Amino acid sequence: MAKKAVKKATKKVAKKATKKAAKKVVKKAAKKVAKKAPAKKTKRKLNPALLKPYTPSAALAEVVGSKAIPRSEVVKKLWVYIKAHKLQDSKNKRMINADAKLKPVFSGKGQVSMFEMAKHISKHLK
Repeated sequence: MAKKAVKKATKKVAKKATKKAAKKVVKKAAKKVAKKAPAKKTKRKLNPALLKPYTPSAALAEVVGSKAIPRSEVVKKLWVYIKAHKLQDSKNKRMINADAKLKPVFSGKGQVSMFEMAKHISKHLK
C-alpha cells in the first residue's frame, strides 16, 4: 500500500517539478501511509500468582469442592451456587443472603455484601 502511494506521488511531481521536490512529496506520502497503519496488539501475559491453587477449608469445600483450585475459580463457583439457590437479595442485589452451607463461610453472618465476600473467602483458603 505504501508503494502505491509513493508511485502516485512521484508520477504527479515528476510532471510538475524537479527531482528534489519529488523526493519531498514521496517522504510526506510515506509518512501519511505509515501513520494510518494499525499498531499490532501484543497479548498480555497472565500473572502466575493468580493461577496458584488453594485448598479450601471444610466449610468452603461443601460449596466449591475439596479440590485445590485458584481463587478466581473459587469465586466463580461461589457465584454459580449463589445464583442457583437464589441467595442474592431481591431488593439490594449487592447483598447475599447466607444459607446453611454459606453461614460458616461468612463467619456466621446472615447477610454479606458481595464486596465483603472476598474477605470472608480468603480466610477459608490455604
